[in-house]
Parts: sequence; structure tokens; C-alpha cells
Amino acid sequence: MMNLTMMLNRFHTNPLILILLLILISQVNGSIHDYSNEAFTHRSNAFFFHGGSEALFASSSSSSHSSSSLKGNSFIRFETVTFVRPKDSAAKHGVMQQNTGLVEAIILEVKDRERIGGSYLKSDLICCDPELQNDHKCENVGEVIIQNNPDNPELPKRIKTFFQGTKEEVIMETQTVQINTTGMYYLYFMFCDPELKGTTIKGRTVWRNTNGYLPGKMAPLMTFYGFMSLAYLLLGLVWFLRFVQFWKDIIHLHYHITAVIALGMCEMAVWYFEYANFNSTGTRPMGITLWAVTFSSVKKTLSRLLLLVVSMGFGVVRPTLGGITSRVLLLGLVYFIASEALELVEHLGNINDFSGKTKLVLVLPVVCLDSCFILWIFSSLSKTLEKLQTRRNLAKLELYRKFTNTLAVSVLLSIAWIGFELYFNATDPLSELWQIAWIIPAFWSLLAYALLLVICVLWAPSRNPTRYAYLEETDDFDEEGISLTSGVAKMSGDVATKLERKERKGSSAIDLALEEDIEEDKRE
Repeated sequence: MMNLTMMLNRFHTNPLILILLLILISQVNGSIHDYSNEAFTHRSNAFFFHGGSEALFASSSSSSHSSSSLKGNSFIRFETVTFVRPKDSAAKHGVMQQNTGLVEAIILEVKDRERIGGSYLKSDLICCDPELQNDHKCENVGEVIIQNNPDNPELPKRIKTFFQGTKEEVIMETQTVQINTTGMYYLYFMFCDPELKGTTIKGRTVWRNTNGYLPGKMAPLMTFYGFMSLAYLLLGLVWFLRFVQFWKDIIHLHYHITAVIALGMCEMAVWYFEYANFNSTGTRPMGITLWAVTFSSVKKTLSRLLLLVVSMGFGVVRPTLGGITSRVLLLGLVYFIASEALELVEHLGNINDFSGKTKLVLVLPVVCLDSCFILWIFSSLSKTLEKLQTRRNLAKLELYRKFTNTLAVSVLLSIAWIGFELYFNATDPLSELWQIAWIIPAFWSLLAYALLLVICVLWAPSRNPTRYAYLEETDDFDEEGISLTSGVAKMSGDVATKLERKERKGSSAIDLALEEDIEEDKRE
């Protein structure tokens, strides 16, 4: 509670921190940021527009060379950035008048956020006013207050663009700013003149990292997806060899497992190529991203359905799902639609276009459906274990106990990881820990792979499929139960009677007649 109070006090004393938090939901996951007649937002005594924020690595060369083709360098390039002010504002000046309006582009590293505005002056103002100038606390009235970092005098960096005469438009000079320090960078376009209220911005900026256009926060994921593609390929190869080796003993469940492995392999490969394309072009290719999102949603859906049908004992305790098949398929269809919608918003649409409430509306159905899957899976597992225990099918019972323990551990890990994710996002709202943020989405892919691997080990094709395959059973009697208990010679009365009847059927008519005579003699 104390930390929250201190944080709110800091937000009150430094409006720029509040601005940073307000624009977090409008970050665009792309290295080429396009602006299309975007409006400026009023805050304190300034107007600002968030031009982008990305994690950038330090250039390998300390040269100030501005060529965008210089390999190994990180930079932010301004291309055709144009500011358009209202006609009324332009008409207030003379044709021959110079510098009739100022718009500033400010590049800062997130750790220098308190150096923008008057926070270090104990003021909530962002722009310099006459009173602060008279106190020698800022230099020029009408400009954003900036205190340069003594360790890195180049940051925060200010680039000025002036309107001239009565012109309504001004094009920012095309230039490239090289990044020489690794960090999370923010770009703002700001102006202090109230007469420029209503000004809009269009054009684009290009952000590039040392090894390509992929943002630093996403760069490790490309390597991760590459390794996961190889992991799925290896799993698929081993599973295929077992599948071919024991193809005569294959059950329906093995085909479901094969489909999930194939989809996982395609999902990881498509995501890798999507990131590689993004890294080389600077934009997310809609076609490849759409395929990646669809593969991901289909694989998530089939993985959950696989866990559900295995928990129900499909192919092991029961030959079919019976009347609940339609309900299982309906749940899978609804989950696919909800997951696809959420993935499309996160990867295809600009986060700019969706408010936090809209994203929350898409997240909630997925969370609720995941909860339904978990409850149904454990409820089905409980019934399956009870049925196997009643039938004294010890081999299958042990198999399902191992599966249940694995599933329970995965659920506990998921809950713990969700708690860590919430804590991580709450304590790092400005992405200062961006270098380790990639482990959050990577964990879920690793967990899904681990669960699939466990299922492949437990239900691997073999020459003895009866240990997990469904066998026709009559009178709730299990032959395996007999074999496991016959050595002890403690059979139930019903079992002994059935065996005695079988022996009698195999005896000759003479033996039976003699037996009856002996019984009659005894009675007499």
C-alpha cells in the first residue's frame, strides 16, 4: 500500500510518467510506425502525441554516421513526418514571418523519464513558462523542459520543427538518429503553444535494431520459436517411427496425438518465419501472421480437447464418447472462435485501435472457457479413476494416476505463473525489464509441449496395446484383475463359481453322471 501511495505521488508530481502509463495500451508492435492525421493529446500545459516505443540495442559502431543501411547499428529514422495546423492558427501570422509555431520531437530512454518536464524543479508543468524562466530554471519559454543526462548528454534528444509564415503544413527534416545505448526508447511529438491546438501529424518513423527490424522485446522469441520447431520435429520423428513400427496396434487416440504434434510443428515453424520476415522487412506480413494465429488457435483447441477425451477414458475405458460428443465439439468450437479473436487483436490489429476494455472483453471468454476445460477434465479424471479402481484394472489405473499427477502439477504451475505474470506487469508498467519479458509467452509454449510429451510417453504405440486400449468387458469382470490376483488364491465367490462352471462344461457326460451319483450317495 505504501508503494502504491508513493507511485501515485510521483505521478502527480511528474505528468510525463502519467502520460507514459496512459499510452501503454497504444503501443504498436511494429518497427515502422505510420501516422495518419493523428491528433495531439492535452496534458498539463503541453500537447503530446506518442510516436512509438521499442526496445533497442546499442549500435555496434559508435560512429555518428546516419546511413540507415549501416549494418549493426540501431536507429530511429524520421520519414515524411508532416504537421498540419488549423487554418485559424496559421492566419494569425504574417506571410513573411518566420518560426510561427514550434513542434518538438523528443527521444528519451525510459530511465530518463523524470528528466522531461518540471519534476526535478518540483513543478507539474511540462513546458517552460515566464515564471520558471525568470527563476533561471529553464531557458526558452514555449519549449519542453529537458534536463540532459550527465552520463549520456545526447539523451533526452530534442529535434525542433518550425512552421513558417501562414503555411498550414510543415514537413520535418528527414534524418536518422543513431542509438548508442541499450534501453527502452520512447518517442513523443510535443508542442507548448495553445494556438496550435488542433494540429495533426502524418507520415512515419522507422525503428531498426542491430540485427534487423524486430523490436528488442521480441527478438529472443524468434530464436525460441526456432528451437521449438526443432523440438516438435524431433518429437514428431520419434512418434512417427513408433507409429510405423506398431501400426497394427494403433488405436484412435494415437491419431489425435499425431494431429496435435503436426499442428504444433506447423505452429512453431510459421511463427518463426513470421518473426524472420518481420525482422527483415519491419512490418508484420498479414498473410503469414494470419496463418500463424490460426495454427496457434487450432492447436490450442485440439490440445485441450485431447486432454479432455483422454481424461474421459476415450479408447481406454470407453470405446466412444456417446451422447456427450456434441457437447465436447461445441466447447471446442466456441474456444477456437474466442481464441482466434483474441490472437487476431494481439498480433494483427494495432493495439492503438483497441481500448483496454475491448481487450478485456476478448480475454474474459478465453479465461472462462479454460476454466470450463479444467473443471471438466478433472471431473472426468475422477470418474475414470473410480471406474478403473472398481474394476481392479491396476495397470490402467497406474497409467491414469501418472497422467493425473502430471496434469495437477501443470495446473499448479499455470496458476503460479499467472500470479508471476500479473506481478511482473504490475511492477514493470514501463517495460524496463524488457530483456526478460519474452519468457512470459515462452513459458506457455513450453508447458504445452511438456504435457504433449507426457501423453506421448504414456500412450506410446507398443506391441501390448491392451495396457491402455479399450477391451470389451462383460459383467464388470476384468481378466487382468484375475491374472493379478490369481497368485494369491483369494478369489471372490462369484469368480470361483464362474470358473467352476467352465470346468464342468469341459467335463464328459460320464464324469458328470458319476459326480451326481456320488452327491446322491452322500445325501442318503
